[in-house]
Amino acid sequence: MTTEATPLFAVLAREIRADGPIGLDRYMALCLGHPLHGYYATRDPFGRGGDFVTAPEISQMFGELIGAWAAAVLSMMAPGERPCLVELGPGRGTLMTDALRALRAAGADFDLHLVETSPSLRRIQAERLIDATPTFHDSVASLPDAPMLVIANEFFDALPARQFVRTGRGWSERRVGLTVEGDALAFGLDPEPDPRLTAEAPEGAVLTLPSQGLTVLRDLGRRLVARGGALLVIDYGGDRPGFGDTFQAVAGHRYADPLSRPGEADLTLHVDFGALARAAAAEGMAVHGPVTQRDFLLSLGLAARAERLQVRATPDQARAIETAIHRLTDPDPRGMGALFKVLCASHPALGPLPALPPPS
Repeated sequence: MTTEATPLFAVLAREIRADGPIGLDRYMALCLGHPLHGYYATRDPFGRGGDFVTAPEISQMFGELIGAWAAAVLSMMAPGERPCLVELGPGRGTLMTDALRALRAAGADFDLHLVETSPSLRRIQAERLIDATPTFHDSVASLPDAPMLVIANEFFDALPARQFVRTGRGWSERRVGLTVEGDALAFGLDPEPDPRLTAEAPEGAVLTLPSQGLTVLRDLGRRLVARGGALLVIDYGGDRPGFGDTFQAVAGHRYADPLSRPGEADLTLHVDFGALARAAAAEGMAVHGPVTQRDFLLSLGLAARAERLQVRATPDQARAIETAIHRLTDPDPRGMGALFKVLCASHPALGPLPALPPPS
């Protein structure tokens, strides 16, 4: 394996030579969030011209249904204080642009807040959402002390996580270091296992700990329990515990070696919905789901919405709508409809929520 001499490679090499191999969480944080050479700081990765396509880019129906769901939940929140509608990692603002149409049609009242670290994406979001006058935040820590409805679509999969590999002596943390020649990155393991990890698994098994994701979830959980509201998470991943390496890179709509082009490919991990649900429950939140994206969208009326659009569509547009529905709800295990899950964590007083099972 070779590593391209990207601008970020020099930064990584200097740190590794000075302090030793770094954890996967540190590697992801630098590759995605370095202020000068990080992936999200230097490009717009979304859509056909980028590296990957998200659900809001596939069809306006996705964002419109999320907007209708958000309007219903906002109407259920306690009257009085003006709530905040928050989106984590809003991309190009596509989801929120479509959602706002449904929210305005329902007469929803809120202040819009966006958590975004990328300067280039912030500029796009500010332009597209100018009429909604969004307030920007670098992290959830600076969100206001107010009731909130938080939407996180394909956000948690890109948060830095730690990985451990089962060896004959225990669980050793996976590290990113340099080859002997010093001109490429390579995976390695801590020489000593972490005594805190005791799960039984065969040698070679990989355990992922979503460290930053759980930190964000717990922070939001404490706020929502104290002030009211809900968090909606839509992402790809599993809802059952297990072992496996889901760390991956995508560039130009194709999978890539995650160590070959640091700073120039998207890095993600499958979301552990079980871990998020347990953390939310531990903070005192009511947990709804997870359910598949297919079930969620169909329960929200995706088919009926598509039919209404097709009535006034050209034949080409009607076919495009059918294609979009299939992509969003594909029940194949690797299709978006099954692979993507929907989880909601809410204030216990909020009660049952649209298109989701009763809280557990």
